Amino acid sequence: MENARIAIYKALAASNIISSNSYEVFGQGSYANNTNIRNNSDVDINVCYTSGFFYKIPDGVTAGELGLNNPCTYSYSQFKNDIERMLKSYFGANQVLRKNKCIHVNGNTYRSEIDVVPTWKYRRYTDKWGSYQEGVRLISDKGQTVDNYPKQHLRNGIAKNDRTSRRYKRLVRIVKSIKARMEENGFYSNSNITSFLIEGLVYNFPDSKFDLYSGSFDWNSILRNFIFFIWNGCGEGNESWKEWVEPSECLYLMYGHKWNYSDVKEFTHRMWNYLGY
Repeated sequence: MENARIAIYKALAASNIISSNSYEVFGQGSYANNTNIRNNSDVDINVCYTSGFFYKIPDGVTAGELGLNNPCTYSYSQFKNDIERMLKSYFGANQVLRKNKCIHVNGNTYRSEIDVVPTWKYRRYTDKWGSYQEGVRLISDKGQTVDNYPKQHLRNGIAKNDRTSRRYKRLVRIVKSIKARMEENGFYSNSNITSFLIEGLVYNFPDSKFDLYSGSFDWNSILRNFIFFIWNGCGEGNESWKEWVEPSECLYLMYGHKWNYSDVKEFTHRMWNYLGY
């Protein structure tokens, strides 16, 4: 991942289309969070524009009250176009492919395949006094707006991993690997059960449930308890899933999002049967 980040940083620094003072380059996704498994290939590198930002303000508050009176004349689409031009100039046009949400750079013997994700800073204001949570926003070529908080995600994941004696991220990788085996064996497949969703589900598994079992450490007991905890939280009359949050703790994991608790319930049910529990 670090080779990928450095490669993208060098590619952008070699151009004067955008000043290097106007963006930052950092890793995100499963490689950055150390939850990748063997069949993960692409490394996600965020290139975030820092000389402007999108924002959302609370109801009843005006932009003027928050001092947001100077609109940026540079647009997100211009930024993505410029990043694409800079990458093609450095790597070669035949090595770079523009996609809906990212710009893909082919890999070689030195680095993995790279998905460069152009973003802008995003502020979600929480009151009229100017307090806000800072994340990033991307706008897909199809017009979809996606807000994320990758730095909070990274920080919270490290903290939970430390609190659970490094078992949190290991459990994420175990569940991802089981899902991959289920697909390979033709047992179960659902594209809605994404890598990000699995990481979020494990994040909501209480720290206390990573403790020792019967006087000794037992991954089977932890895994069984995790599957039951998630399945039960998506059960009839149980809406615990509405309280589950993304690892950033800035957004709900499923409530109001594209992921459906019924898909998660089915996934955990199938995984339980696949493992013979």
